[in-house]
Amino acid sequence: MQYKWIVLSNTTIGTLLAFMNNTIVIISLPAIFNGIRINPLSPSAFQYLLWVLMGYSLVTASLLVTLGRLSDMYGRVRLYNLGFLIFTICSVLLYLTPNTGYLGALEIIIFRLVQAVGGALLMVNSAALLTDAFPPNERGFALGTNQVAGLAGSWLG
Repeated sequence: MQYKWIVLSNTTIGTLLAFMNNTIVIISLPAIFNGIRINPLSPSAFQYLLWVLMGYSLVTASLLVTLGRLSDMYGRVRLYNLGFLIFTICSVLLYLTPNTGYLGALEIIIFRLVQAVGGALLMVNSAALLTDAFPPNERGFALGTNQVAGLAGSWLG
């Protein structure tokens, strides 16, 4: 199998997961807060609701440019793989959140913020890796496929 198709399949999966994770929490909020036994609409817990909803997007958006520069300096493949590792480990940690109450909510927020760093590494390196792997006459297809995966991930989430 040619290198370019391996790059396309890996970046498409990464983009799909990163974008899906950005929106999937909206559907999962009742189960999340029910599982940690918090009423997110109570005045003392409302900030947890906001951080669970917006923390991922905030970290991702604020780190994209910086992580893109670091990827240019230290290697796109290396940092893409690091992003995939961070994203996966934090996904497992989110599933295994051991505590309930406010401590459980804080764990979820921290894991999501760290997961967002991994998601940002996936997002920022996908287009660059595809640009490096595909010749100019096939780049449009590769970048379009990757962007469709991002839109599909947002929709599926």
